[in-house]
Amino acid sequence: MAKTKVQTNQLLDLRGVGKQVAKHLARLEIYSPQDLLFHLPARYQDRTRVLRMHSLTPGEEAVIEGVITDVSTPSRGRTKKLYEIKDETGKVYLRFFHVVKFQEALLQSGNLLRCYGTVRLGSKGLEMFHPECKVMTPENPLPIEPHLTPIYPATEGLTQYSLRKITDSALAFMRQANVLQELIPATLLQTLAFPTLKEAVQFVHRPPCETAVEALQENKTLEQQRLVFEELLAYRLSLLKTKQTFRQQPGVALTRQQTLSTAFLSQLPFHLTSAQLRVSQEIQADLSRSQPMLRLVQGDVGSGKTVVAALAMLQTVESGYQAALMAPTELLAEQHHRTFKRWLLPLGIQVEFLTGSVKAAARKKSLQAIADGNAKIVIGTHALFQEAVQFSKLALIVVDEQHRFGVEQRALFREKGMQQGCHPHQLVMTATPIPRTLAMSVYADLDSSVIDELPPGRTPIKTIVMADDKRQDVIARIREACKEGKQVYWVCPLIEESELLNCQAASKTVEQLQMLLPNLKIGLIHGRLRATEKEEVMRAFQRNEIHLLVATTVIEVGVDVPNASVMIIENAERLGLSQLHQLRGRVGRGSVASFCVLLYQQPLSRLAKERLSLMRETTDGFKIAQRDLELRGPGEVLGTRQTGDLSFYVADLMRDNALLADVNHAADTISKQHPECIEPLIARWLGRTKEYSKV
Repeated sequence: MAKTKVQTNQLLDLRGVGKQVAKHLARLEIYSPQDLLFHLPARYQDRTRVLRMHSLTPGEEAVIEGVITDVSTPSRGRTKKLYEIKDETGKVYLRFFHVVKFQEALLQSGNLLRCYGTVRLGSKGLEMFHPECKVMTPENPLPIEPHLTPIYPATEGLTQYSLRKITDSALAFMRQANVLQELIPATLLQTLAFPTLKEAVQFVHRPPCETAVEALQENKTLEQQRLVFEELLAYRLSLLKTKQTFRQQPGVALTRQQTLSTAFLSQLPFHLTSAQLRVSQEIQADLSRSQPMLRLVQGDVGSGKTVVAALAMLQTVESGYQAALMAPTELLAEQHHRTFKRWLLPLGIQVEFLTGSVKAAARKKSLQAIADGNAKIVIGTHALFQEAVQFSKLALIVVDEQHRFGVEQRALFREKGMQQGCHPHQLVMTATPIPRTLAMSVYADLDSSVIDELPPGRTPIKTIVMADDKRQDVIARIREACKEGKQVYWVCPLIEESELLNCQAASKTVEQLQMLLPNLKIGLIHGRLRATEKEEVMRAFQRNEIHLLVATTVIEVGVDVPNASVMIIENAERLGLSQLHQLRGRVGRGSVASFCVLLYQQPLSRLAKERLSLMRETTDGFKIAQRDLELRGPGEVLGTRQTGDLSFYVADLMRDNALLADVNHAADTISKQHPECIEPLIARWLGRTKEYSKV
């Protein structure tokens, strides 16, 4: 929710808001009536019914009424005051560990109280600890709450009572003034059967007493979904605006001579698939335009994204410019560097390598080659966008495994290519297949291409699902595979043992396997090793100095070891489909038959059985990603880091993904028929100062 850090006169005009209260509200980032209206309850209490004392059960929250019949001060323990109250059906004790003066004046013997609190079973019977209490008299009857009671995120100096009173003022102000303008066209609201924004806000702050508290807690009411829908809509419209703004910026038209591309394709020991050709043509057309390209290429593990990137980079070189590829790890960058040198040095193209660990002399030489333009192709890590790196004529940026980089990192890299006011083309690649609906929502600022075909001749990976009590059979298979000169991955989900999760520890597994397979060289890699240590172990595995590599899921992305043909995944029932698929993709990189063994612990849940069964049935990453979205939500498909980076106010991609199709349709309708609504929607939810063209 966009917030303006300038306190408005309107906030001070609200009943109950003076300068001191306004200071307290500022700590909650509330500066205006709109901010207050969108300071939504964290949970709700049902105070709409008074319960008889004999019907109470421990653990429930309840409203009771009774007369104080006894007041005691226990001599032992922390209790300061213990009050006995009775109605005609029973009694309850009110236990206070501290009592302030105004409470002592209210809590006098003989007074009739209405109390709200959580019922507990104590030494004397049913109790409430520090309940909220009000005195009732014939002159001061207390009406029953007409709606569920909201509990707001609070701060020092603001009680729940004061927050509710201030919110009442804001709601009255909303009904009278031109606050919270309706920005979704009435025809769309009618089609979606949504209430107006004001109706939704009123409901969320003061839900009618018949509303199910469980539905409110899970954001399932129509009114809550209305707010979620608008925020997701604003987010998508902001991405579409980013795309439109980016397209309006000047770029470099890279005309293709095809000389280098033809020579490159002729030296390859394979032919491109029709999918690779189609995506290459889409990229070629983008690069030929004078507007900067911003394209996402999705391709399953082994689909040949690197060749497609190479063709785009060759088109750049043919036009007299530089191209750079950024990878998330040094190991993956090294792998790309070796591949591009093998492909491009015969064509007379200088390929430079730059990472944080490149030694001073080599670094100086690379920086000079990049700056004077002799290095036509540059491969590296995040070191590429450091201040010392100055390109001569950078016109194409390729980002591999783009979900591993933040928006800010891509923006910094992009600044390196600003040539005479022109913006570099950007090609971002991912091996994590993303279902179409989700991709349209999360990557609406990108044009999207899909390499949905694997090269011919690749031997499919056979997936075997086995119970953990068959480990000896697995050990025997590993022994035979390594005798034949093949290499093996053994993946453990956790580093340390956990009785709660019942997962094998990677370090313990190494000890066990070394005892059972004494003739094999066994390595260990996990997330707590330093980056240099991890990369050294992986290099040893690549050089076939390690037969069996025990690892956590850090080996999920990227590194190519063609000789590795067996993948063992322990506790496979605890991993999501997309993660299992990415791990499986580490084998099957060569021409020999490859196997993936999914070891599971009994008993299996229905969901786990379904996941493991699907892994056995298909190696199609897009089918797996779509099913993963249905079973587990976007967090499994995109990765928790990426969904965590999406900072929503009321929406949650994992919880609310069912709304995405309607959000996409509504965004298209508003863009075409109601463009005047776009800026106000973005300003309401994302702020006025968002720099749309930075990525």
